[in-house]
Amino acid sequence: MRGGLFVIVLAVIPSWLGRSWLGRWGVSLASLLLGLATLLVFRRGLPHVGWIVGYLLLLCVLIAVVAEVRVSAETRRRQLALEALEYTIQTLCHNLLLFVLPAYYASATLTSANGAFLAAVAAGALLTAVDPWYRACVAPRAWAKHALLGLAVFAALNVALPLVRVRPILALEGAAALAALALAPVFRRGGEIPWRRAHARAAALAVVALLAAWAGRALVPPAPLFLARAAMAREVSRLEPVDERRGPVPAATVADWGGVAAYTAVHAPAGLSQAIEHVWRRDGQVVARIPLSPVQGGRAEGFRTWSRRTDLTPPLAGRYTVDVITASGQLIGRLRFTVTP
Repeated sequence: MRGGLFVIVLAVIPSWLGRSWLGRWGVSLASLLLGLATLLVFRRGLPHVGWIVGYLLLLCVLIAVVAEVRVSAETRRRQLALEALEYTIQTLCHNLLLFVLPAYYASATLTSANGAFLAAVAAGALLTAVDPWYRACVAPRAWAKHALLGLAVFAALNVALPLVRVRPILALEGAAALAALALAPVFRRGGEIPWRRAHARAAALAVVALLAAWAGRALVPPAPLFLARAAMAREVSRLEPVDERRGPVPAATVADWGGVAAYTAVHAPAGLSQAIEHVWRRDGQVVARIPLSPVQGGRAEGFRTWSRRTDLTPPLAGRYTVDVITASGQLIGRLRFTVTP
């Protein structure tokens, strides 16, 4: 993320450029271009946990510094320093969201509920990159700044923790709690509230965040896990699909096969073990839940597993989906196929 560090150096420029075109759009365009370059570099691999942790530590330090500087921001020089710090926090949030965006894009199923979280991460990355939009929509509203900050910390930790072998559901809960605790400085309210009370409020928010994360776990993709390959086939032999079909399959063919197999390869970080299941649906109705062997991370092509249905009852025709779901209920990916009359 060298591009992101370069943008941090530019963070003080808007304070002196005022309302000029360069002040309004120059740094935004640079941030967008450098962000796109970052996506091109990192899109093919998992995010590097070291970068994420480094950005998070710097972000937390700056949040605490801003809380204290705001208390004593009396002179013009201190006010400019405060503006520069807040712009740097904005840039760090942008870099974090942009850094984990490819992981969420790979993990999200756009036709499911977790596609909304991907949209939120993308919107946050865009909003923090374009300064005029940020100043109009976020900067005047303290709650919006805090929500965007919490989203950036949560999204980054939710990806980083599985990279160090934390199961996705524990990563989700831990990310929610830690994101809430990271907001302790915002409860200072310009120094009106002592640190002890601010931390107590952050701890209470962390409890609420834990409960909300569990209740809404299906809304968050289990990044960095993703479905590397999915196929419908007659059966699976030697860990490869046999008679794989990509288009609609006649019901007579399925009947001749005596069943149908759903083959899925799940990509996960090295060292991570995650229990999964296949949830079969026909025309939207659940027809089977099949527990599978736990995914063992580290294989570039994904951990290969499958389920085969031999108990399909006539009429066989319909639209089928096979959801690959973690033991806690997070959707990793979806296989779709159609059986025609």
